[in-house]
Order: sequence, then C-alpha cells, then structure tokens
Amino acid sequence: MKKKAFTLIELLIVIALLGILSLGLLAAIDPFEQFKKGSDTSMSNLVSEIYQATIRHYANTITVPWVGSSPVQYKGLYNGDGATMLNNIISGGELKQDFIQLAGSGKLSKINFRGEETTDGVKVAVCFSPESKSFDKNPATKYKDEFGQNEDTGSTCKNKPGGTQDCYWCVK
Repeated sequence: MKKKAFTLIELLIVIALLGILSLGLLAAIDPFEQFKKGSDTSMSNLVSEIYQATIRHYANTITVPWVGSSPVQYKGLYNGDGATMLNNIISGGELKQDFIQLAGSGKLSKINFRGEETTDGVKVAVCFSPESKSFDKNPATKYKDEFGQNEDTGSTCKNKPGGTQDCYWCVK
C-alpha cells in the first residue's frame, strides 16, 4: 500500500514561495515609511497646535508672544527665544502647563517659527521638514522654505528623485 505524502522538494518549494510572498508584502507595507508617516502626522498636529495657540494668544492679549521686534524667526522652539515664546503662550493659558515636556525637545527643536505683527494683526508661519513620502502625495501639501515663505511645489525636495534641498511643510 502506497502512502500519500509531500516530498522534501515540494515542501522546500512551498516554503520558498511563501518567503517570496512575505518579502513582497513587507516591501509593500514598508514599516520604516509607516513609522515616518506616523512621526510626520504627529509633527503636523504639533505645528498646527502651536500655530493656533499663537493666534489665540494674540487675540486674547493683543500682544505678540515672541521676543524681539517683528518679524522674528526662530530655528527650533526648544531653546532660546523660541522656548521663551512657548513659555509666554503657556503662561497665557493657550497651551497646557506641561506642553514642552509632552511635546519633547526632539520634536520642538525641528519646528521653525516666523512671526510678524502688522497693522491687520499677526502673520504667523510654523514649519517642519517631513521625512515621509506620504506628504508629497497629498495635492494639498505646499512646501515653503524653513520659515514659511517662498512657496515651492516640492519638486526640488531631497525626498524626491533628483531633489537637492530641504523642504518644509507649514501652517500659515
């Protein structure tokens, strides 16, 4: 009587095919890109929160929260005048008392700020440089320089083929 069974070669072929399929799935999901996308989404929310808090601070106090005469530009909001501005917004009640600790120094140091007081009120731009490709695919995304000026389509950004410059996603 003959027993029906798989041969070793058949089993190895099936295992190899499953390995190839799993590699293809892993490449399609791209876990590193998913991590970057999550980080960029978190940064865009943080940027929007800082922008809104700055506008609310000005609306409630009719004073600008930043240090110095207009316009001001801060590279990073963790140290120096950028941190002082955040503390002014926090003391005005527009951000939580532990906002800086919750946001983290790593994220705040990647955010750039530009503020200007005009006769019409304030103009504010809060920007960061995204790492994921997903921000490129959204047609609503507009890239600007590090302080929210000089709009670009993003075609020269480093995260695109042939790109040579850092690009920034801004709320303005």
